[in-house]
Amino acid sequence: MTGLTRDAITTARRIVVKVGSSSISGENVGQIAPLVDALASAHARGAEVMLVSSGAIATGMPYLQLDARPDDLATQQAAASVGQNILIYRYQESLRRYRIVAGQVLLTAGDLENSTHRLNAQRAMERLLGLRILPIVNENDTVATHEIRFGDNDRLAAMVAELTGADLLVLLSDVDALYTRPPHLPGAERIAHVPFGDELEGVEIGSVGRAGVGTGGAETKVSAARIAAASGTGVLVTATSLVDEALAGEPVGTWFEPAER
Repeated sequence: MTGLTRDAITTARRIVVKVGSSSISGENVGQIAPLVDALASAHARGAEVMLVSSGAIATGMPYLQLDARPDDLATQQAAASVGQNILIYRYQESLRRYRIVAGQVLLTAGDLENSTHRLNAQRAMERLLGLRILPIVNENDTVATHEIRFGDNDRLAAMVAELTGADLLVLLSDVDALYTRPPHLPGAERIAHVPFGDELEGVEIGSVGRAGVGTGGAETKVSAARIAAASGTGVLVTATSLVDEALAGEPVGTWFEPAER
């Protein structure tokens, strides 16, 4: 079966959207409302929508009086414990305008590597979607260890797309697309389309994000896009500010063509 094409984004039956910490925390907390507007619009046309949201640690930092992301695992876990509760509350308050109920799903890498836990997670997600609940997924930072972490939520989002058989994965950040080199450098050009299996030879991909509160960058997005595309999911990489246009099928961001299912 042929995978989703870019010009058919609005027909996607099952959608995973991933948003990074820097896009919905700190001075950008106001981006939650327009993000929810875009998710609700896709939900209203009948799509099953899942949100993979980073931001628990970044959201919890001010409440622990931290000025920078902590380096030690215990403080990261404490910040995540406080921040996850506040983050879900903010999403639910915004979703209330559309009478959409959120369901919190916290996963560790071990959950998706253990066949029993993986099946349980898949069953829970299917039931939530069947009930028209909008699952909000995050790594369970409170119990995860350095040895069994996803590393970044781009990878988690790709694995959730694979787990649920999603048609579309949208990876959001503070950059509008993938470029031939870091976009602040002279000569950087936007890459609109990446054919399946393209190794992106000659493309300079950065390994860190710009804002300093998350763990992802262009490198993690390309890696995640390849994971999802290999399982038959079309992937769009773009900026959080362009999520409405992305889900409406407008020509924004970078499209990773999926393998045939």
